[in-house]
Amino acid sequence: MFEYTEYELQKRRHKQELIRNEFETAGKYQIPLIRKQDIDLDTINLIGYSDTKRDDKENAYKTVHFFTYDWFFDKVYENAADLAEKLRQYYALLSPDFSMFTDMPKALQIYSVFKNRWCGAYWQSLGLRVIPTISWGDESSFEFCFDGVEQGATVAVCTYYRENCEEEFMLGYNRMLEVIKPQSILCYDEPFSSMKGNIKSFLPTTYEWTKSLSWQEQAKFQMEKHSRNIIYK
Repeated sequence: MFEYTEYELQKRRHKQELIRNEFETAGKYQIPLIRKQDIDLDTINLIGYSDTKRDDKENAYKTVHFFTYDWFFDKVYENAADLAEKLRQYYALLSPDFSMFTDMPKALQIYSVFKNRWCGAYWQSLGLRVIPTISWGDESSFEFCFDGVEQGATVAVCTYYRENCEEEFMLGYNRMLEVIKPQSILCYDEPFSSMKGNIKSFLPTTYEWTKSLSWQEQAKFQMEKHSRNIIYK
């Protein structure tokens, strides 16, 4: 029986880490496909990736989100196998929200979508529960940013720090409804009033301290929040 040497096994592993072609793909750019799964929306309770840890029995019922700066979670793609054991203890994982800035070169926008879906497909291959996170840039990104998600899946979107970008956000959101036809939608932060679908919203984990405020203080916080003019993250 033929056996590979340790050097040959390492070469094979490194090649696979480079080409990332092990999963079924969809669309012009061969984006890995995340399959729809049964998700109990009533069980969703979010925890940020930066707050995860090994042997986290206290938070094992939670769902991990990646709505933060890319450099905090790049390693879930770069060192996927090393981190999978830590992530498998949680109820579910949102696929990582790699940035889709409109001034990014198109190649990098496509790569962000690829990494998002590859992580989701990889985690599903390990038996983990995955909710695809959908994000987009301007209309030119619509040809690829919805690829790699099975129709009828539960998906996640983010309105955090987009209070003054409703028009641009809704262009992509409405196209997502047409293309993916999601069964339900998790919205990180408040949904816009024009958003349609079976939506469940979540208070950003950075705002959880506001739960203890009086109603007057909460009203003041909401006014200040809506007056911001920050476009992304």
